[in-house]
Amino acid sequence: MTKLIIFTDLHMVPEGTTIIGLDPYQRLAAGIAHVNAYHADADHVIFTGDLTHRADRLSYERLKGLLDTLAPPKAITIGNHDRRDVFLDVFSDCPTDENGFVQQAIDLPDCRLLLLDTLFAPPYDYPNSHAGLLCAARMDWLDRQLASAGDRPVMLFMHHPPHATGFTGMDMIRLVNEVEFYDLVKRHGNVLHIFAGHVHRTISGSSRGIPFSVFKSPVHQQPMPFDAPDASLSIDEPAAYGIAVMTDTGVLVHTEDYEIAVREAEVA
Repeated sequence: MTKLIIFTDLHMVPEGTTIIGLDPYQRLAAGIAHVNAYHADADHVIFTGDLTHRADRLSYERLKGLLDTLAPPKAITIGNHDRRDVFLDVFSDCPTDENGFVQQAIDLPDCRLLLLDTLFAPPYDYPNSHAGLLCAARMDWLDRQLASAGDRPVMLFMHHPPHATGFTGMDMIRLVNEVEFYDLVKRHGNVLHIFAGHVHRTISGSSRGIPFSVFKSPVHQQPMPFDAPDASLSIDEPAAYGIAVMTDTGVLVHTEDYEIAVREAEVA
């Protein structure tokens, strides 16, 4: 059975920098140590974008050194806080598609994993730089990968949710071509689950009949009020990563709040 670990919204910063007083490096380092201790048998650890906070080279280099300590193999795509060119300059061994987008297909015995690059930019101008887009070239790549999956069910990994999640501010910068995306996915009928980030909350449900999961960040989280129009609000809540396990009948999805996780119950 395939087991996957999913991290999203790492927001790495240069040494000595914090976000609302939190250290992204320390929080992610604790998460990687937790994965190495308890999930070293994972088939892949998948990172779904917003790898850095400001897309600077120092942050990517700092992140690369940390990710190199992972025991399981890693697979990476990017989000709206990233710059494709700077990322690929530092992560020069990261697979891309034929057009240079940070997309890849990974075939495992019981499923196909597709990592999608939903970065709208360049140009890096607000608000387009923070919304998600799958352009014609990326949609064509997705079409071909779904068509060639054979009997394998497909799991999609992307930064931007391809539908509204209930948070007003974040929903204004979700994937902008969601109707086109779902028309394509539904036409093939082999997508088992969609995984995303961007919102910094644990969210699950279904859209157009397809189950989805969104995970919290290792660093800062989105406040819970749904109607907040500001997409940049952040609060300190326990860091987390996702766990997905293929079964004979589908996929199980868990969230590990690794900072507060207890492995053995205390006996009174």
